[in-house]
Amino acid sequence: MADRPHVVIVVPRGEVVRNFLYSRTLPLLARDARVTVLSVIHDARFTDTFREHCERILPLSPEEERRSVRIVRQLLEYAHERAMWSSAAKTHWRKRDVRQHRAVDRTKWLIKRTLARASARPAGLAFLGALERRLSLAEPRIEKYRDLWRELRPDLVFNGSHIHGPAALLPMLAGCDLGIPTAAFIFSWDNLTSRGRILIPYDHFIVWNDSMREQLLGLYPGISRAQTTVTGTPQFDYHFDSRYFWPREEFCARVGADPRRPIIVYTTGMVHYMPEEPRIVAGIARALRGMPDLGPPQLLVRVYPKDPTGRFEPLKRELDDVLFPDVPWERQWLTPHVDDLPLLTNTLRHAAVGINVASTVSLELAMLGRPVINIAYNPPRVDISPVDYAEYYDFDHYRPVVASGAVQLARDEDECISLIRHALRSPERFAWERREFVRAFFGPYLDGKAGERVARCLIECAGKRRSERPNGIEDTGVTPPT
Repeated sequence: MADRPHVVIVVPRGEVVRNFLYSRTLPLLARDARVTVLSVIHDARFTDTFREHCERILPLSPEEERRSVRIVRQLLEYAHERAMWSSAAKTHWRKRDVRQHRAVDRTKWLIKRTLARASARPAGLAFLGALERRLSLAEPRIEKYRDLWRELRPDLVFNGSHIHGPAALLPMLAGCDLGIPTAAFIFSWDNLTSRGRILIPYDHFIVWNDSMREQLLGLYPGISRAQTTVTGTPQFDYHFDSRYFWPREEFCARVGADPRRPIIVYTTGMVHYMPEEPRIVAGIARALRGMPDLGPPQLLVRVYPKDPTGRFEPLKRELDDVLFPDVPWERQWLTPHVDDLPLLTNTLRHAAVGINVASTVSLELAMLGRPVINIAYNPPRVDISPVDYAEYYDFDHYRPVVASGAVQLARDEDECISLIRHALRSPERFAWERREFVRAFFGPYLDGKAGERVARCLIECAGKRRSERPNGIEDTGVTPPT
């Protein structure tokens, strides 16, 4: 065992479990390496599902950082947004403008906005980035992670979610400071242009596709192409694994659907991006009752698993003809149970039409050959000035999807109902556009083997570390900082 490389997988948020611990990544990695998992999720119900592949499973807890670190980091994030100035960044700034109601808040935002504008240049970003790292490395709480890495002596520390989950920041920074090789997975296709700046100087980056690699290299000139690997994303592997497929009758029995009627699947979004979304669902439900000639269709609503508001509960009681299957996630940890893997896959496989607001689910529906309708209108009586549903389709990551014709935008409720009718009558319409978009977007990386490619990449990165150690010198497990 000691001759095999030692890889630590850092799990700062629940979805990392689905991507790398439930998938083929962990068992294949464990075949050729020693694996330690450092995770915010400590529940045995989760850890028992993958414990056999791990040498250790250690708890990871968020650390409260000093106010100076938080202030500099926030300023760096704002400066990064201003330098990038993507459609999402512009929207974030506009929302901050309208949220400042008190004079003191408006003054604070004006100061931050002015400093961010002045820093939105390579030199300014470099200065703020160096200052943020310097302050973070001075955090007293980082020392326990230095001690942990000295004890574990890993050959690679892999962060399964590069941007979400602040719990990973100090352990990853401690690893970099000690000279331990690090890698990160760019978690989602929108993260580079819609989320914050990458704060850790990782040695290697794993991305979904070639376009994400080019985005990464364009936004961060200090990263070389050799530091990147395209693997696809393991979250889609389950859609191509027959072990997760249920016959239609079994799926319908599980969710309470009629297998003889077409299923319209509506997947909801985050409450702060899609306020009053239950009104849209209610409007669609009413309209479907007027389509007896088409089934009639039945509406299945998959509620966003991380929505803590319970805002769809009144609708569940009011609309007894709409299906709201339980989504098997652990709310405390915001983590999918293993049972959700086949449930999501079969929900999409057996859908006649899928509806959502600018969601990653659109990609999943397209790759499974299902018609996709995107809601581009606000719910009734919801003002567009703070939140406009239509603006999401101009975001950098989503604009190519719309342009491809793989999804159809509904700009009002009448158009949504018309698109549903067309999709049910002619599901092959826009099938070519969906196939071409999927082919262009994913290339050869949509084959159900992304998890395997991630495992190989991690083994290669860890193996380089071991091969570079000089012979005859005692292995201390870390490289001293220069």
